[in-house]
Amino acid sequence: MTPLTPSNPLTPSHALAPSTPLTPSLTRRPPCTLLRHEHRVVGTYVHRPELPGTVAPRPYLHPVRTLGGVTVTGLRPAEDPARLGVSMAIPEVAGWNFRGGPGRRDHQGGQRHLSWLLRDPDGFVEELSWTAGGRQLLLERRTVAVRSLGTECWALDFTSALTNVTGEEIALGGAGHAGGFFWRVPRRPEPAHAFSADGEGEAAVHGRPADWLALATDDWTLVFVGATGDTRADPWWVRTGDHPGVGSALTWQRPLPIAPADTVTRRIVTAIADTRLPHPAAARLAAHLSDRGAAV
Repeated sequence: MTPLTPSNPLTPSHALAPSTPLTPSLTRRPPCTLLRHEHRVVGTYVHRPELPGTVAPRPYLHPVRTLGGVTVTGLRPAEDPARLGVSMAIPEVAGWNFRGGPGRRDHQGGQRHLSWLLRDPDGFVEELSWTAGGRQLLLERRTVAVRSLGTECWALDFTSALTNVTGEEIALGGAGHAGGFFWRVPRRPEPAHAFSADGEGEAAVHGRPADWLALATDDWTLVFVGATGDTRADPWWVRTGDHPGVGSALTWQRPLPIAPADTVTRRIVTAIADTRLPHPAAARLAAHLSDRGAAV
């Protein structure tokens, strides 16, 4: 990625009349950013979503596609409208809900895009405000990048750095509340097969840490890789049936305290393939994408 400059705009020049001011938007409703692998659009990042307060409004990626054009994200399914493609969702931050869904509506927080620090066709760096009750709790620096892995596979590199800006210690999560990076996948007649470096099947991988985790179908495979030691230590949240998705849970069984001005960082790199990958192929991809490998 290179900095956004007048000579390298993310918004095509032909899309703007001379009198039209430059804005962070590529589309009118809602404002979004297109992510490209070479010249092919592989993802859409909605950075200023138009959502009801009941879903804890936040930026999200949807649709995300394979290089062959198959969509591998789901958005606001009827059974859980608070699931938003690929996003950061934490059910409790200092007593406020940043995941959405059931609960007190007056205790819903939201994530708001503040500014671009970098913006290119293959990725961006932005700052976001996590705000609730008229007060900013967290400042996030989010980095998203497209990585090339050949002709049938690419990777989405997602880093979230959350800084406590309240001036006092706060807690992320609570007992039994999993939260963090979450990827909702489309519901399918035949559920995806989940496996990791250490186990096969949903029951064997859910709630356990692993260096990497995969969901595989006949049409696509997603390989989620913890790209830092802290990320690899977090357990995976995995569902393949009625509520399919994968989360890397920085909070789960107990709250994660953050001291004033401290930052919590997590990085997940997800390989997106156009075919069903067997375990050995997924393991090789994961080794390539880990911070222990050469690709990151």
